[in-house]
Amino acid sequence: MLSVAPDTVPREADPDQAPDLLDGALTSELTPEGCDIAYWLNAVPQGTLRGDPMGRSRDVAVPEHMLVDGPLRQAVMQEMAFRSMAEEKAARAISFLVAHAPDVAEMDFFTTQLMDEARHAYAFRGHLRELGVTQDALAETMEKLAGADREAVLDPLERFGLSVLEHEGDYLGGVVTLTVLVEGVLAPTAELSERKWRPLDAPAAEIERAAGIDEIRHLSVGSTIVRRHLHRCPGDKARIAELLGRGEQLWAGLPVQEMTYRREELFQQGLEQHRALVGDYEAWPGRRLVDTTAEERMRTALEWSRRTQESRLAYMGLGR
Repeated sequence: MLSVAPDTVPREADPDQAPDLLDGALTSELTPEGCDIAYWLNAVPQGTLRGDPMGRSRDVAVPEHMLVDGPLRQAVMQEMAFRSMAEEKAARAISFLVAHAPDVAEMDFFTTQLMDEARHAYAFRGHLRELGVTQDALAETMEKLAGADREAVLDPLERFGLSVLEHEGDYLGGVVTLTVLVEGVLAPTAELSERKWRPLDAPAAEIERAAGIDEIRHLSVGSTIVRRHLHRCPGDKARIAELLGRGEQLWAGLPVQEMTYRREELFQQGLEQHRALVGDYEAWPGRRLVDTTAEERMRTALEWSRRTQESRLAYMGLGR
């Protein structure tokens, strides 16, 4: 394990001090120059990850109940498979931002983000391995768990993003697509995932926490890049607003809520079976996890998503 003095790790990258993903996504202000390669090498491998590539404590074992087939295990496995597929697609798309970045600072930042997304995909796959999936069976198992959801949700998003990045050659549009339409919408769902798994599958929650710390940085720096550009080129606002409209129309037609509800229903069944393990743990202040329903958790994540997106849009100068 790498060792680093605590005071050398930026607060926003320290897993003990960083805000949760929702608060960080709403309030953090970071720049590409401040989040360069030197920052990343110090803040992420030595800070957020503390030397572990999956971003979790090795002395925290996978609970026995998560190794037994049932709705709870199925719910986390479906989440991990889908998240890994999503992060892999993000890493591949970011390669276009690296290639077309207008300056070294943004190129360096997106290079670190590419590594983050690839690591996230690795970590989510790694938890499937911890849950008993063998390496030889990993690809086939992931396809069974989340292949249909990838085709229904991720593939259309990927086609949209690549049409902006590759075919239209729109660097800023690619940053907006990634920051607002992908990470800005999915981040609150990841926050919910961390919160609900903490009392039931602590390793999964720790993996989500480490990924969430990275996503705060991605959202914040991406928003700064767009904000700066629109200050320099206010005439681009109409074009970016039109792009956002197309993206939101696409997103509205995707079966994201159906997919999420299906998983939350599985989680609910597992939650009922393991209420004693959860006790009075609160999913959010004043609300015990055992008292929540699949519908309530979905509504809450949607509200978090709305707030996050509105905050980021306002910061970038695209508020409505």
